[in-house]
Amino acid sequence: MSPAEVGTAGIPAESANRPAAMSLPLRTKDVNIQPDNDVKATGSSLTGHILSGRQEHYLKRELIRQQVHHEIQELSSPTALQRFGAPFRSDYGEVAPVDSDLPILRYIFVHHVRNFPFLDRAREKEFWQDKLQVFLESFANKHISSSEDRLEETKRRKLALKCEKVMELMMVSGIPTASGYEERIRFSEMEVVDRGANDQGILVNSPESHEINGWDVNIAGVRTTSVKRTVRYHSHAEFILHVRRKGGPAVYIGRRYGDFARLQKKLRTELPGKVLPTLPRKNKKSTNSAFLTVGNDDDASSQSSVSTQDPPGDDGRSLRSLVPHRREHSGGRSSRVSSEGPREVVTLYREEQRVSLRAYIRTLLHNPQIADTNAMREFLHGNPIKLNQEELEDIQRRKEMDLKRIEEQRKFYEIARQRAKELDVYMERFRRDIVEANGLTKLFREIRVKEKLDDLSVQYKKFAEWLRIEVAATIYHLFLAEDNSPELFAQAKRVHSLIPYTLIKNVIRIANPAMVMSGVLDLFMAQPFGTRSLLQRIFSMTLNDGIRSFQRSIDSLVTRIADPVLCNKLKQFTEAEESIKNIIRDEASQEGIDLIVAILRSEHVGSPLTPPQIERVFNAYVAWINAVENVDEEMKTGAQLFANFKQLLKLYTRQRDKAMMLSIVEESVTLQLFKDLFMIFYEPLIRVYKSANVYNSVTDFAVFADDMIQVVEKAQRQDVSADPNQTVQAFIDLCQRHEHNFYKFVHEVHIHDNGLFEQLMGWLEGILQFLRHGPRGGKLDMNALFQGAVDTAQIEREKAMAEIDALIGWHEARKKWHQAKTRQKMAADGTVEMSPGVNTFRSSDFGVNEADLEDLNMDDEEGSSDENEEIDELDPIAAERRRRAKKQDMLRRTAGEPVKPEVSELLKLRPGFLSLLRMVLAD
Repeated sequence: MSPAEVGTAGIPAESANRPAAMSLPLRTKDVNIQPDNDVKATGSSLTGHILSGRQEHYLKRELIRQQVHHEIQELSSPTALQRFGAPFRSDYGEVAPVDSDLPILRYIFVHHVRNFPFLDRAREKEFWQDKLQVFLESFANKHISSSEDRLEETKRRKLALKCEKVMELMMVSGIPTASGYEERIRFSEMEVVDRGANDQGILVNSPESHEINGWDVNIAGVRTTSVKRTVRYHSHAEFILHVRRKGGPAVYIGRRYGDFARLQKKLRTELPGKVLPTLPRKNKKSTNSAFLTVGNDDDASSQSSVSTQDPPGDDGRSLRSLVPHRREHSGGRSSRVSSEGPREVVTLYREEQRVSLRAYIRTLLHNPQIADTNAMREFLHGNPIKLNQEELEDIQRRKEMDLKRIEEQRKFYEIARQRAKELDVYMERFRRDIVEANGLTKLFREIRVKEKLDDLSVQYKKFAEWLRIEVAATIYHLFLAEDNSPELFAQAKRVHSLIPYTLIKNVIRIANPAMVMSGVLDLFMAQPFGTRSLLQRIFSMTLNDGIRSFQRSIDSLVTRIADPVLCNKLKQFTEAEESIKNIIRDEASQEGIDLIVAILRSEHVGSPLTPPQIERVFNAYVAWINAVENVDEEMKTGAQLFANFKQLLKLYTRQRDKAMMLSIVEESVTLQLFKDLFMIFYEPLIRVYKSANVYNSVTDFAVFADDMIQVVEKAQRQDVSADPNQTVQAFIDLCQRHEHNFYKFVHEVHIHDNGLFEQLMGWLEGILQFLRHGPRGGKLDMNALFQGAVDTAQIEREKAMAEIDALIGWHEARKKWHQAKTRQKMAADGTVEMSPGVNTFRSSDFGVNEADLEDLNMDDEEGSSDENEEIDELDPIAAERRRRAKKQDMLRRTAGEPVKPEVSELLKLRPGFLSLLRMVLAD
C-alpha cells in the first residue's frame, strides 16, 4: 500500500483526511494482525486517550451492530413509522431528528431513499403519510408469520438479515471516530472466497477430481452398442460415466441419452415443483482432431466411438469444435501440425453431447437435495461395466481433449489479462477521476456533450478500450469456454432466429410500449362504481385458491388426528394476539421443549387437556424424538401423530398468512399506492422514451447478434493450435465494431433524459460522499463516551476494557480461522481467477474499508442457504432429520471457529451512544 493510500493509524487516506478533533502524531503503516498483548499496549501510546485506536473501532462497531439490529427489529412494530420522524406523521406531534428512536434508519431514509430521483417528486402528505404509511402500518398489524412460526427461515427474515449487515457496513465505514486513530485488524492479502460453481475458474471443467456433494462424476467416453429390436440390430451411442462416491471405489457405468431423459422424469416425480436444469438436446455431431494420439490400426479400424480418417477439408471438425465446442468444420490444419508432418485425424463420436451432458449432470449434483435423491443414486450406481482396450484408449483421448481445452482457456485469459494490464496506467488515472468528488457526474456529463466515442477524453477512451476486453472475455466464457457452452450457444441462435426484429422496431416506432403499459394498468386498476378492480379480483382469486387448497390439507390432517380439541388449540394459537404467542414461545425456549408441546399444554389458548390427551401428546412427542434421532422405524407410527401436529400448525399459519394478504389486497390504499408508484417510476421513463429514438437500437442489436454468431462460429472452426492472439483479437474486434452504436444509444438517451442521469449520479455521489467523509453532523467521540460512563460509575472500567479486548481477540482469531479455511477450500477446488481486469477498483475507493467488507463476506458465508424451501417439501420427520443434519454439517464446517464472547458491561453504553449517534446523524 502506498503512502497516499494510508492515513493515520493504518486507516484509508480518505478517512485520514477528515478533520480530526485534535492534533495527533501521524503513523503511515498498515495495521496487521498482532498478538493480543500488543492490542493492550497500543492504548498506552495514545496520550490523553483512554482507548486505543483499535479499541475505539471495535467498540464503535459493536454498539452500531446492536443499534442496527434493534432498529431492524423495530420496523415490524406498527408504531415504528410514527417514531421515525418526517415525512411520516406521528400521534406525538413532530418528531425532531435528535429525538428519533431510529436514527440510523431515519438518516438512510432522508438522505438516500427520499431523495432518490424518482421518489423526490412524491408529496409528503398524499404519498408518504396517506398511502405508504397507512399501507405499512396495516401490514405490520396483520402480523404475518415469522421464521419461528413457520419453523423455517422466511424470505423476509433473510432479507432483513442482509439489510442489517449492509447497514452495519455502511455505518461502520462511513461514520468516523473523533480521534482519527481508528484501527482495524486486517490481513495484507485476504484471498477471494468461493463464488459458486461456474465462477471458480477454468478448473471447474476438469475431467477428474471434481467432487460435488459427495459425488465425483465425469462422462469419460462414448461407445457404440448394438440392440436387437424386432428383426435387426440397431446401433446406439452409450456414454461411459466414471463415478466415485465419497469414500468408495471408482466404477464405470454406461448410460444412453434416453437414460438421462428418464432421470429427468424421475427427478420431477420425486421432487414435484423443483426447478431442474434443462436437459441438453440430442446432438449426434462428432469432433475431429489431429492433436490426439491415435491407437493401433486394429483398434482404429474397428466399430468404435473413435476412428481415423484423412485430414478433413471443409467437412472435418477440429479439436476446437470441442475445445470450445465447435459447430462447423476446420478448413485445414495449423502451422504447428504441418511442421510436425502429416498426422491422422481422430474422430471423437458425439463429443459435444458428452461435454454438454457432463455439464448437465454436474449442475444437478450441485443441488444437495437432488444429489441425495433415489433417482440420482440409481442412475449413478446401477450396472457397472468393464472396459476393453479400445474404450480405455477412447477415454484417454477425450481426457487429452479436456486438458487441451483447459490449456487453451488459460492462454486466452492470459493474453486478455496482458492486454488489460497494458492499460493500467490509464485505468489508474480513470480510477482517480471516478473516486474523486463528483467523478461519476463528470463522466456522464462528458458522455452527454460528446457525440462520438472518439471525442471523449483520453482516460475515458482508454476505459472504453478496457471495457472492450472485459466484454470480449465474457462472450468467450459464455459461448466457448464452458461445458454447457454449445447448448447455450445453440439456444441463443434459436432465440435470435425467432425474434422478428423489424416488426418489433416498427411497432416501437409507432406505439410507445410504456404508454401502452400505462393504459393496460389503468384498465386493470379501474374501480367502476367503487367496486373491486380487475387486478384486485385476480389477486383475490389466486389467494382464495391457495386458502381452499390449504383447507383441504387441513381437513385431511384433522381427520387423521381425530381430536378436535387438540386441533382447535393449534388453530387458536395462530389466531391469538402476538403477546400470547410470545408468552408461549418464551415458555418453549426456556424449558427447551418443542413449540407444539408448549401450545398444547398452554392454558392461554383453547380448552385445557384431559389426562388421556396429555398422555397421548407426551407419548407422541417421545416417539417423535426417537424416530428423528434414532431413525427408529418401529417408533415411526407413534411419531406420525406428532408429525401431523407440526404439519397442521404450519398449514394453519400459512392459511392465516394468505387470509391476511387477501385483506391487504382488498384495502383501497393498496391499489392507490400501486398506482402512485407506477406513475412515479414510469412517467420519467415515458418522457425519455418519447424524446430518444430508442427504436433504432433494435436494429443495432440485431446486427451485433448476427456478427457475434459469425465470430463464435469462426472461432469454433479453428484448430486448437491456432494463435490465441488471433482468437482474442477476433472477440475484441467484434466489440469494437459495435461499441459506437452502444455509445450512440447511451448518448441519445442521456441528452433527452431531462436531467434524470445527472440526478441519478448525484444520488450515487451522495452515498459515496457519506462513505468517504462521513455525515455532516460530526464524528463519534468514543473516548468521551467511554470516559463519561466511567466517571459517572455507569460502567466498570476494567470489566469494560476486558470485554473490548475480548471482542478484538475474537475478531483476530476469526479472521485467521477464516483465512485458513479459505485457503484450504481454494486449494481443494483448484480455484483460479481468470478475469482480466478485476483489480481496477477497490472498495476503499468508494469509502468502504476492505476489512469491514471481509467481515460482511464472512457473515454471508455462515448464513447463506436456500435449502429451507427444499426441506419444507419433505414430510415432517424427514424434514426434521434433514434440518438436524444440516445443522450438524454447519457445525462441522465451522469446527474450530472462535466463539464470540458475551458482552454485558458494554451494553450499558447504549443509551449514551444512542444520544451521540442522534446528534451525529441529525443533519
